[in-house]
Amino acid sequence: MDARVSDLFGSGNGHGSGSPGVASNVKPGNGHGVAPKKAGAKNKKSKARFSRTFKPSNNTPYLPPEAEEGNIEYKLKLVNPTQYRFEHLATQMKWRLQEGRGEAVYQIGVEDNGMLVGLSEEDMRASLKTLHRLAEKVGADITVLREREVDYDSDEPRKIAEVLIRKVPDDQQFLDLRVAVLGNVDSGKSTLLGVLTQGELDNGRGRARLNLFRHLHEIQTGRTSSISFEILGFNSKGEVVNYSESRTAEEICESASKMITFIDLAGHHKYLKTTIFGLTSYCPDFAMLVVSANTGIAGTTREHLGLAMALKVPIFIVISKVDLCTRATVERTVRQLERVLKQPGCNKVPMVVSSTDDAVTAAQQFAQSPNITPIFTLSSVSGESLDLLKVFFNIIPPLSNSKEQEELMQQLTEFQVDEIYTVPEVGTVVGGTLYSGICREGDHLVVGPTDSGQFHKLTIGSIQRNRSACRVLRAGQAATLALGNFDRSLLRKGMVMVSPEMDPTICWMFEAEIVLLFHAKTFHKGFQVTVHIGNVRQTATVAAVYGKEELRTGEKAVVLFKFIKHPEYLKVGAKVLFREGVTKGIGHVTKLQPIAQYQPSQSEDEEG
Repeated sequence: MDARVSDLFGSGNGHGSGSPGVASNVKPGNGHGVAPKKAGAKNKKSKARFSRTFKPSNNTPYLPPEAEEGNIEYKLKLVNPTQYRFEHLATQMKWRLQEGRGEAVYQIGVEDNGMLVGLSEEDMRASLKTLHRLAEKVGADITVLREREVDYDSDEPRKIAEVLIRKVPDDQQFLDLRVAVLGNVDSGKSTLLGVLTQGELDNGRGRARLNLFRHLHEIQTGRTSSISFEILGFNSKGEVVNYSESRTAEEICESASKMITFIDLAGHHKYLKTTIFGLTSYCPDFAMLVVSANTGIAGTTREHLGLAMALKVPIFIVISKVDLCTRATVERTVRQLERVLKQPGCNKVPMVVSSTDDAVTAAQQFAQSPNITPIFTLSSVSGESLDLLKVFFNIIPPLSNSKEQEELMQQLTEFQVDEIYTVPEVGTVVGGTLYSGICREGDHLVVGPTDSGQFHKLTIGSIQRNRSACRVLRAGQAATLALGNFDRSLLRKGMVMVSPEMDPTICWMFEAEIVLLFHAKTFHKGFQVTVHIGNVRQTATVAAVYGKEELRTGEKAVVLFKFIKHPEYLKVGAKVLFREGVTKGIGHVTKLQPIAQYQPSQSEDEEG
């Protein structure tokens, strides 16, 4: 591989076509390659610099070299393989699918070093036919994402093809991605979700969002105040599966091999605590920031962008309502967003998506590099560019690879309680996310901590994921668990259900290294703030600020917090967000002061 290209791509770490607004007619090989995450971290700086300045030239017929790990496979051609070679290829496909947790991308017509050779029409047909046979053998489906002609030293036209292969892992029903939906009030979040999940366009008066609301006052005001969940499925051929053909949620789960769960959050400022809770406790994989084309960046938009970045959730942007305004207004909103994203605090690389090709590239780049921020412009009324967003959701890969999930599954069970319901004839039901381990029906767990720091024993009844029954719950999946006749009054949001042998650390006081993002006055000992740590949300008092008398905006310090109502289960390293009026800060837990014994007496409580 020549030095010029290897300089550009780093050691197989290239995320080409990262420049904002890459033209859709770029020749193949302009670095649509996606390397796995493990590629050398030392190239990060050069990569970011390259993606801003380098416009892919048409005479670079290269992708980054193929990596051993990850779910990308290069194949020059697959014409009439022998039986032995066919078996070998099938095993290789299984490995790539396992690496991508059920998804793999094959680049046909590309050598292992990344050189784009291309194939004649005949060879390409034969190769795709072999790929079909391979996919059938391993029980997967294939979709050709795109085909391109390449300039290689030959007279006849030669093509390369990019193929998505998807197979649901045998031990689970579907791949699951969670997307938090953020944006200012009236930016069209619920309407966009209504259109995506119901499969019919809006009438411009908010009809599409009516099915998403949970309360009467939401229907009356048209404003979301609670967190609602919506599902959009894709089958193994990449076709959309939603409520359009009067399907029930169970039917969507059965026929979909990939599920996108949208967490619809509130845009209004007075519901900010609910929005923060949704972002911290439901652990979304991605955040979708919806901006209205006619108002631009207004209200809580900046704040939501800041929250997602503080919690390190990769973000992409959807500009809605483009049917309401002129092309120039849409352009102005895009430019305004690009300006904000390029600011030193954000350091993002905006990438405007204007064709299917861009959407494919954006999905792959976005998962690889957290700096890339795809921007979609669409309308929920005319349906303009909605398909591009669906293509993006179909291709976007899960963030964590199979190894990380395996490691989490081998740890002890820990389930975070986010919602508590009482269901007739079922009893108490809790909703939340399994943070680590595996959970099965009939498991014996303990739940807590209570106000006095105790844990109660309980048994898991049935488990449901996305409204359909599920036998086994794995780390990272969200679900609802039925607890039978367990007393609901003993439960509250922020509790955890853990395996009895875990011996969880619970504390009244903890130290955190924090940065004060904004504060009107000074921040000092005795100040009270609402602290968000994962699914924990409680008021805490500042017991001490180490090394300083007081903190001002932008300053860093280690602070000792003390919960005022009940002890909580915390982990060192967990992200902390706190707020009080206009005061906001972020940081992470550095040290816990665990309760020595589980039942502190009243006097100890007052002193501690």
